[in-house]
Amino acid sequence: MDKLWSPWRSAYIDSFSKEKKSAACIFCTAAEKKIKSKKSFVVYKGDKSYIMLNLYPYNSGHLMVIPKRHVSDFLFLSEKELAEIMDEIKLSIKALNKIMKPQGFNVGLNLGKAAGAGIDQHVHFHIVPRWNGDTNFMPIIGKVKVISQDLLITKEKLVKEFERLTKEKNNFK
Repeated sequence: MDKLWSPWRSAYIDSFSKEKKSAACIFCTAAEKKIKSKKSFVVYKGDKSYIMLNLYPYNSGHLMVIPKRHVSDFLFLSEKELAEIMDEIKLSIKALNKIMKPQGFNVGLNLGKAAGAGIDQHVHFHIVPRWNGDTNFMPIIGKVKVISQDLLITKEKLVKEFERLTKEKNNFK
């Protein structure tokens, strides 16, 4: 396979080589990190769940909504967790619409390894912004997906938009 040169990602890649490898759940660990930390890709925290950028995105702006409680089965989520997760999916779509202006979304979850879950021990929901023509020859012929935005810049924009949307929502209570 040919290599695609993307030097802007080196800081991101280097940040993981410095962290200790552990058996801890990466989603449980991410939930504990502060939003403002450069080592965190969490963009919003609710009471029972949180939103973070996917470190291996299908597209720019690919978000995940994750329950804070470590649970591997969708059927074990409480009604309160499910309600908050649905609110955060809706909030994610609003934020992505504002800053990225996609033409559509893929929203869903993969339950179990057989269904394509890369991390099957902690359930999580994906929100993937889509644009007409965002699938092209690169993944098909070159076996390479090009992500055109820096994750930290996308994170900064999303954090600001989530803060604005939360303030707006609180003003109408």
